[in-house]
Amino acid sequence: MQFENTRSFAQELDAQDNLHKYRSEFHFPKVNNKQVIYFTGNSLGLQPKRTKSYVDEVMNDWANLAVEGHFYADKPWWDYHERFAKPLSKIVGALPSEVTVMNTLTVNLHLLMVSFYRPTKTRYKIICEEKAFPSDQYMFQSQVDFHGYASDDAIVEIKRREGEHNIRLEDVLVKIEEVGDELALVLIGGVNYYTGQVFDMKTITAAGHKAGAIVGWDLAHAAGNIKLELHDWNVDFASWCSYKYMNSGPGNASGCFIHEKHHNASLPRFAGWWGHNKERRFKMEPQFDAVKGAEGWQISNLPILSLAPYLASVDMFDEVGMDAIIEKRNKITAYLEFVLQEIDKEVDSTFEIITPADPAERGCQLSVFLHGEGRSLFDYLMKNGVITDWREPNVIRLAPVPLYCSFEDMYDFGQILKEGIYSIH
Repeated sequence: MQFENTRSFAQELDAQDNLHKYRSEFHFPKVNNKQVIYFTGNSLGLQPKRTKSYVDEVMNDWANLAVEGHFYADKPWWDYHERFAKPLSKIVGALPSEVTVMNTLTVNLHLLMVSFYRPTKTRYKIICEEKAFPSDQYMFQSQVDFHGYASDDAIVEIKRREGEHNIRLEDVLVKIEEVGDELALVLIGGVNYYTGQVFDMKTITAAGHKAGAIVGWDLAHAAGNIKLELHDWNVDFASWCSYKYMNSGPGNASGCFIHEKHHNASLPRFAGWWGHNKERRFKMEPQFDAVKGAEGWQISNLPILSLAPYLASVDMFDEVGMDAIIEKRNKITAYLEFVLQEIDKEVDSTFEIITPADPAERGCQLSVFLHGEGRSLFDYLMKNGVITDWREPNVIRLAPVPLYCSFEDMYDFGQILKEGIYSIH
């Protein structure tokens, strides 16, 4: 399609957009009494309006049924989490038995590493990407320290080549082969939080397995954003947060995946009563008998008030479907890229989009290096109703989330960006 950087063209794209109606299902903050252009769904998604009814339902059941809500609410609390299995399995490409919800992201990754990071004297190294999200870096450091290894030896980072912003697939594969028999675990962010690069999870997983290692993925920036086929890719385990692209609310519950090939294995795990045999859970037996499937990794009964907003969002995803989300994501991200390039031609600045240009290697985030501009431009955008994200040294991250961002937003952003550059200079 031949794009145009005009309001009328953007409005025409919105008129053709099958997902445009969902925009009205979200609450938008306002700046200067005007609805913002919201680009930070890769950090915290907007609140769906339907969320309140899901939370109110739990509150009303608590008020009217108290403890009996566990069994007699319309959505009984004791099996509330089971409602996530089918819709989440569609989002991440899994069997319903392979997914569940529990805890928060880094907590889940730590718990999953209890089962899947089993270092030996000769096979103990972890491969991750350079500039992983800090929480992952801290997790790796504490895990290898807990097992008695030195982090500068046990943690192997795949680095970017000099002068490049993204990691080459060939370098990942070479590093896996190089570490070889010493490799215990490959654990990488499926989408890099800083650049927005999407890794070839299928190919990397196969390479890790060929080397005899376990392969897991941190899908914080991937779930609800890109096409995932975790079961078919033979991924061992994965986890993701729900408050970014899946709009479940700040710091909310995490989802996790454990491939069915591990469901019958006698893997070590940190156990709790909510992972115990469901039919016998309330018999208070002394010996742990794990539920078969991902639910067997649960520890405590679930925080229902936190799950209610997540369920509201998951139900919306089930209505829309990932294929429709990805189709719009590709189009609106490409249009944003076009608008940035057009504005760059008009102003005396140079924008460098450090996210891969290939749609297969990116989701809906574009990370833009603002050569010649400083934090003052970011501040201008924020004061003028563009909610975006600043990352040192000089990068703004823009995430045009398909469910609530419009093509006209992209046009308006370009105009505000241009005005900001002129006003600063």
